[in-house]
Order: sequence, then structure tokens, then C-alpha cells
Amino acid sequence: MTEKKKLIVNLFEMNTVSHITHGLWTLPGNNRHRFEEIEYWIELAQLLEDGGFHGVFLADVVGAYDTFRGGPETAIREGLQIPSNDPLLVIPAMAAVTKHLGFGVTFSTSYEPPFSFARRMSTLDHLTRGRVGWNIVTSYLPNAARNFGLEDEIPHDRRYEIADEFLDVVYKLWEGSWDDDAVVADREGGVYADPAKVRYVDHVGENFRVAGPHLASPSRQRTPVLYQATGSPAGIEFAGRHAELVFTGGRSAEDFRQNAQRMRDAAGRHGRDGGALKFIVQAGVVVARTEEEAADRWRLYQERTSVAGILAHSGFPIDLPALPRELTIGEALTQAGLPASAVPYLDPGATVGVVLESLRTQREGRYFVAGTPSVVVDEIERWLDEDGVDGINLRQYHSFDTARDFAELVVPELRRRGRLDERPDAPLTLRETLFGAGPRLPESHPAARYRGGANLDVPLAPLRFG
Repeated sequence: MTEKKKLIVNLFEMNTVSHITHGLWTLPGNNRHRFEEIEYWIELAQLLEDGGFHGVFLADVVGAYDTFRGGPETAIREGLQIPSNDPLLVIPAMAAVTKHLGFGVTFSTSYEPPFSFARRMSTLDHLTRGRVGWNIVTSYLPNAARNFGLEDEIPHDRRYEIADEFLDVVYKLWEGSWDDDAVVADREGGVYADPAKVRYVDHVGENFRVAGPHLASPSRQRTPVLYQATGSPAGIEFAGRHAELVFTGGRSAEDFRQNAQRMRDAAGRHGRDGGALKFIVQAGVVVARTEEEAADRWRLYQERTSVAGILAHSGFPIDLPALPRELTIGEALTQAGLPASAVPYLDPGATVGVVLESLRTQREGRYFVAGTPSVVVDEIERWLDEDGVDGINLRQYHSFDTARDFAELVVPELRRRGRLDERPDAPLTLRETLFGAGPRLPESHPAARYRGGANLDVPLAPLRFG
């Protein structure tokens, strides 16, 4: 009998008050306001570890949402990803109270240099005993660019060209600068590391000059697990070269399958096994012991959802709540002097009132389910078997009820149906947990070309887009 496909389960988090469930930090008993306390992260980590989660996926931005209504006031008022703190710094606290939980952390390649980042990630891989992954992003907020001295954001495809070289640099540091046996720790001889097995990388490229050597010795994974969130043509090509696990989605199952296949095809063009890529989607799960209780809970979440927060997060170009509800979107755009292409995902004939209500009640999409544990797992099995999804980033409506309910009600049913394994006795690295192989990148990955100090003077051919 064919073994059933297993589900990867992450909690989707951010070191902020309001991440992607706009307005719900106000729910009774919600702990979101405690995000600045180390105890919040410790309690959450213990809950996820005990509850069978594979990891926590930590989002981040390096700018404010200041397009809607011409400034950041709505985002600030709503706590919409501001204030927000550095996601890397909570990982050691969470790792200290867990043995199995993995950590996928977001960091942008657009504005900070690769050398110092490579050191921070190696440090985290050491401290977590190989349980860290990197969600590679290029940053899209105009305010982020202005925070780092630029007049405006770097054009989309150009950001991916910079990211491609950034990855080349960190691969050289992580994979090529130190040999596996460089650390000898010879007390009698007084030699900690063999200088003959540590080397400069001497990278000179279009965007970066990095001499090395890497300041950290090889960690368990060397290169952290490589996540990427994308769906654009440039992002797909980039993922085909670099990513191991892609955070993507689609408005339908067919959209998702097409996105995934494009990335598998891109991986093949770069000499990699496209079938080895895994794909996770953002999923909303509202679970309770009865259908009535789940429906009541979902109704409460909809009632508390902030439409202004949604519009600020999306950078909506007009202030819909300030307009007459009977006005059509087309008319509203015309009055604002904007083309229909400014919001191509909306029907220009729909009224403002209909759109506002739909934002509150109908935005969960394909990967959402509310119901009893059996109803929820029936739907998750459809995602696995029909759509081809490998895992989920579980959207948090309530901290910590969302994670606790999933752990107590959904995880046992997933295990009963053979969709989620019990914890192994011995802790594994994140790469071993996710892929069932060794802790290091496979030989077909471009980072492997630098192992043993090979090819350091022959950089990867740059990707070009557009």
C-alpha cells in the first residue's frame, strides 16, 4: 500500500502586534500585545513543541505601510506590523526550551550586506543545533527603501539580481570557507583550528566585495534550509536555482498547481531535481469540538476584522470607507484619477459597499476550513492529495488559541490518519525533518559547488530577468 503523504505544519508568526489577522489582537484573551515579552515566545515555543508542530515561520518587513490614506497613520493606529521587532532575536529563547521545533526566519537581501548576515545565521544554526531556515525575501515596501537611504524601492527584477549575488556570497562563506575537519580543538598542541583548512573567499561582484574568511565554523547544516515566498516570473526563476521549500499559493487549486510546476521546471533548468522542491501555503483553520462552536468562533473573527487594516496592508490606492457605499469601484477610481489597472483584482462594476463587506467576510480563499476535527482533516487531505500541497503556514487568528486548538484537536486526527508522524526520539536538523535525508544541501544545489574551497574564483553565472 502506498504510504500517505505527510503534512508539514508551521505556525505563521511575526514579532509584532498585528501580523495578517487585522484587528484580531483585540479579541478577549489574545496574547498578541505580549509580543515584546520573552515569556510570550517561550510559552509559544513550548506549546508548538508539545503540540507536534514542525516549526514556526517568522515573517518580517523593514518598512511601514504608508501608502493607504497617504501615510502610516492607519498602520500605526492598528498595530499593523508596527511596532515590530527583529525576528532573529527571539529564536535562541525559543530554541532553549525545545529540542525539535524548527525556525524559518525572514531576512531581506536588498539592503544589508551578506557577510554579517551569514555570520548571524551560522550562529543561529549552532545555537539551535541545526534547526534554522531562512525565508529569502527582497522587500517590496517603498518605505523600506527610504529607510536604507534610497529615493524609492529598487525595481522588482533588479532586486532578484541583487539577491542572486547575495546568495552566491553566502554560499561561499557557508560551504567553501571552512573544511568540515578544520576545527581540531587540540588542547595539548594549543591548536583550535587548522589554518590550512580555512580560507578567504575573495568574492568580487557587481554588488558585493567580500574577502572572508567566514567568522563562524561549520554548523550542522552549514547552509540553513532555504525558503522562499514567491509567485512572480523572476521569483520563480530565482526559486528554481535556490529554494528548497517555497511558500506560495493561488486563488484555486489549479493556480497553485501551475505555480508549483513552473518552479519545478525552473529547478530543472538549473540542474536540480524539481520533484524535490516542497510547497507550503498559508492556511486558515478554525476548529472546535462542534460545528456550531466553530461557526460561532469564525463569526466572531469576521466581526472583529479591521477592514481599514486590510486596506492599509494591501496599500490600497483609495480610501474606500470614506466613499458612498453605492459608488462603483470604477467610478471611485475615475474620481481619484486612477486607471482600472490600479486594482486589477476587483470588478469595476462592484459597489464600494459590496467590496468592503467581502474584504471582511470572503478573503480566506482556497486554503481555509472551519469545522470539527474530522471536517478540518478531510479538507487538509484534499489539499495534500488533490492540490499537491506539502505543508501549511497556519494563520493565527488568536494567540495562543489557534495553535492550541490545532494541537489538541487537529494533530491527533492527522496522526490517526497517517498524515503526521510522532516526534522522533533523537532531535533532527530542520533539513532532516523536512526532507528525510541528511543535514546538508544535496550535491545538485548550486551552493555545493564551493565545498572544499572549490570554484571560489568562478562565481555562479548571474541570473538576468526582464
